[in-house]
Amino acid sequence: MVNLKDFNFQQLENYLINNGFEKFRAVQIAKWLYIKKVDSFDLMTDLSKNLRNFLKENCEINSLKLLYWEQSKIDGSIKFLWELKDKNTVETVLINEKDHKTLCVSTQVGCAVGCKFCFTTKDGLIRNLETNEIVEQYIQVQRFVGNEERISNIVYMGMGEPLANYENTKKSVQIFTDKRMVGLSNRKITISSSGIIAQIKKMYEDKEFPHVKLAVSLNAPTQSKREFLMPISQTNRLEELIKTLREIPLKPGWRITLEYVLIKGVNDTIEDAKNLVKLIKKDRNRFKVNLIPFNPYPLSEFERPEEERILAFEKVLWDNNIATFIRWSKGRDISAACGQLRKKDLLQINPV
Repeated sequence: MVNLKDFNFQQLENYLINNGFEKFRAVQIAKWLYIKKVDSFDLMTDLSKNLRNFLKENCEINSLKLLYWEQSKIDGSIKFLWELKDKNTVETVLINEKDHKTLCVSTQVGCAVGCKFCFTTKDGLIRNLETNEIVEQYIQVQRFVGNEERISNIVYMGMGEPLANYENTKKSVQIFTDKRMVGLSNRKITISSSGIIAQIKKMYEDKEFPHVKLAVSLNAPTQSKREFLMPISQTNRLEELIKTLREIPLKPGWRITLEYVLIKGVNDTIEDAKNLVKLIKKDRNRFKVNLIPFNPYPLSEFERPEEERILAFEKVLWDNNIATFIRWSKGRDISAACGQLRKKDLLQINPV
């Protein structure tokens, strides 16, 4: 059985043609899958009976089972736990912003990057998600909230390293940005990476990868500190990473986001802030910095800095004209904040 949400539009057309059906049927099927978001071939009423029977016998369109959801009492964020067909689980977070909704999607079950401050990596990497499993997170959550409130933004900041699952991440972005499919704006989609240099270069050289926004998890202003927090920096060294980020092409007005998790006593000193200024000041118009106070999780060896220390760090950057924003993570009370997602056993909170 093939899952139709594994196909970008060209592949969907080719699949239909190769099986003896008209090319134009791809437009109809895409509308049912991504605009109307149906979960049954029987509901695709403008398709011929012959085509519907073929699809029922050879294809599927559902890949995730909602096990539970939980809503933050503080900010309204909602965390979803999905069961995959192999019984693994992943999490997705819906973030209610002031004027829009953002969905934080996962791309892997677990993660192999090994950042010391992240809960997700404690399981290691179990497997990559298929394209349909990434796309289905959006479809299912959009069904959950209803079509009256469109989810306009997607951030690839859930479980896993998106660029380590390159082809499936790429295809999911194609589906999200194709006007015949989900049809979101390219500027509303952000891929977050731990800084795999070769994959970042590949993404910007790949003419088939839609040009979307990039966020890089920096977390330290020096090689030694970054290597301590992020072992991936041993082979993806900070100096080369910054050089790469200086050279990749950006659309006018777009910036690369540097994500910096502030950890008490590790990377949150005034000296750290000054070193970060030295690292990026000459390219300050190319970057913006998101400061993310560390979000504790069970048995974590790290702590969250005091607010006074966070504000002092931010001030050093603004004093040097570096656009800097503190991201007070949402969903902390339900373990849905940055760095808190992890493969879990079923929790009976809001079972479906």
